[in-house]
Amino acid sequence: MKVGDPFPKIKLTNQYGKLIDFENIVGNMRMVFFFYPKDFTPGCTKEACGFRDNYDAFEKLNCKVFGVSSDSEKRHLLFAKKFNLNFDLITDNGNQLATLFEVKRNLFGLIPGRVTFIFDERGVCKGSFNSMRDAEGHIKYALNCLKELQ
Repeated sequence: MKVGDPFPKIKLTNQYGKLIDFENIVGNMRMVFFFYPKDFTPGCTKEACGFRDNYDAFEKLNCKVFGVSSDSEKRHLLFAKKFNLNFDLITDNGNQLATLFEVKRNLFGLIPGRVTFIFDERGVCKGSFNSMRDAEGHIKYALNCLKELQ
């Protein structure tokens, strides 16, 4: 996924098993998709909690946040409940979504990537941030990118 690319026409399930049809979101709201390696790990927990803590700011910018990893719906639900996450977590079975978004694996292909994508109301990618170590930078980048779209 590169700046200028359209959001794919996909339907995915969240941590509750609810099907989300993204065609119903595109055209109405902005979106942030953040790919992260694994639920309950220190960096991923810090990142998810950062999005949680700033969710009001994302809502004010007419934006929905989605976290994505290959963890199961059950594990996502446990993660969301433990940390009171207020956004959807998407299960990327077989890393199909990461492949579609061209999220590269790190550390000799062993660890899934940590990349955040920002989409405008029309579903056009307006920016991406790729950093394994700067979990908080993903939130800052996303908010700044969304503010520039105002």
